[in-house]
Amino acid sequence: MSKQPTEQVGHLGFIFSKNFEIKLDMERVPWFILFSKEREVNIMNIKRIFCDMDGTLLNSKGQVSDSNAALIREAGIPITLVSARAPMEMKDAIDALQLKGVQVAFNGGLIYTIGNHHQVQPIHVQTIKNKTVKQLLRGIRQHFPKVSLSYYDMNNWYCDKIDVGILYEQSLTHQNPTLIETEEQFLEGRANTFKIMMISFDEEMIRELEKYLQSLYLPQITIQRSGKAYLEITHLSAKKSKGIAHVLRKEQLAKEETAAFGDGHNDLPMLEMVGYPIVMDNAFDDIKEIAYKITKSNDEDGVGYGIHEFLK
Repeated sequence: MSKQPTEQVGHLGFIFSKNFEIKLDMERVPWFILFSKEREVNIMNIKRIFCDMDGTLLNSKGQVSDSNAALIREAGIPITLVSARAPMEMKDAIDALQLKGVQVAFNGGLIYTIGNHHQVQPIHVQTIKNKTVKQLLRGIRQHFPKVSLSYYDMNNWYCDKIDVGILYEQSLTHQNPTLIETEEQFLEGRANTFKIMMISFDEEMIRELEKYLQSLYLPQITIQRSGKAYLEITHLSAKKSKGIAHVLRKEQLAKEETAAFGDGHNDLPMLEMVGYPIVMDNAFDDIKEIAYKITKSNDEDGVGYGIHEFLK
């Protein structure tokens, strides 16, 4: 009588012993089983991080805390800021993190680098047509006179009065607007407008304003909520995903080599383009649903914490 084997090897490389232990014959196990477990990240594989600013990198005071900056710099992974902000409003964060390379402003309306003399060097520009800017400014001011209204070109922030919304934005960005003396001049807009910004702390008014803007059916613009108090208009082609796509092409990065941090609806295209989308604890619930991991809030150094906790 032949001796029974103590172990049997299954066709997928599983080894079954008489005492019911299961082992793996690594030479026989197919690749799809070996790699089907939950994604594990090695920091050496993450070659670029994309990061939103407001509600993500910046705390409630609109600053990168010293501890957050130290954690991020210590990780040593290249970072691209991807923001609705203007370049001048991104400068302090860029300096604090000692960032080099491509940055993305105006939700993708401007892709740029910083020159040796700290000047903005555009790579890709997508502005709103001046005719559309005029129509929007006049319509908003006529129908929603209490809404704080301002707009941006590459290097300037324009308004015609200092109201509660402008003061609030100043407190966050530490920038001063260019005050246009007359309403008529203000409503003419500028030839190279990247963004029109509206601020109201009346949530019902913001909802009504959004409905009004959508009812205009203007081509080539996109209307986005940013937090509870902000509405922002940029060119339809100004998308955070375009800025990311530029970096991926330039650096020949695979999706699996990238991660992103965000908190808002305008971060969705960015989060969906990377291998490892990390969402802030203070984010909207529907944004959290797509997260690879949820990190601490923006007031708890969530970006620095998330890099060290989830990308190592």
